[in-house]
Amino acid sequence: MKVAPSVIAADFSKFQDEVKRIEEAGADLLHLDIMDGVFVPNITFGPMVVEAIDMITQMELDVHLMIVRPENYLAQFIDAGADWISFHAEASEKIDECLKTIRERGKKVGLAISPPTPFTKVRQYLERLDFLLIMTVNPGFYGQKLITDCLRKIEEAKEWIREHRLDCLIQVDGGIDCLNAPIVCEAGVDIVVAGAGVFKSDDYTRVIKELRCSKV
Repeated sequence: MKVAPSVIAADFSKFQDEVKRIEEAGADLLHLDIMDGVFVPNITFGPMVVEAIDMITQMELDVHLMIVRPENYLAQFIDAGADWISFHAEASEKIDECLKTIRERGKKVGLAISPPTPFTKVRQYLERLDFLLIMTVNPGFYGQKLITDCLRKIEEAKEWIREHRLDCLIQVDGGIDCLNAPIVCEAGVDIVVAGAGVFKSDDYTRVIKELRCSKV
């Protein structure tokens, strides 16, 4: 599995050093959680911070928009340096428009769903996606425990992708650590997002290696 540490769990008092350590530890992507305080009960940062992060790292930026009406902000985040960009199916009535915008700008196209949302709501879009982000916690705060009921959704998505021979990766975000990573790996996950699981450890390199090589 690829590993995308989420900076929401980083020490922001020494943020540049944290990003450098993650880069040196061999992370595949840098995951940026964008929260607006409306779609989720928390606020993080916007395009200006994304642009600043893009200036201090060579890693691709995986921007996860947990905001309402993402269609109004896609261009700003893409201009700021997003390489991979996902938005929530629950947060927009213009999913087709959003997918088209991201694709036309040459970025990796992602669609995210929260735990209550069934896979059937988004399977019609999979042939147009580079990745499907399945949340394994309710979005808004890091440090929550993985909701194991979401594993069936991951398996269902993987089965659909294989059956229809689609080129779509599965990413999971929420409560992932070295203990449960083998379980999500077995379910069919291609990319794991880990916040506290990485940034609260004392050895980023070891944790990233363990997450990447997870097997049951």
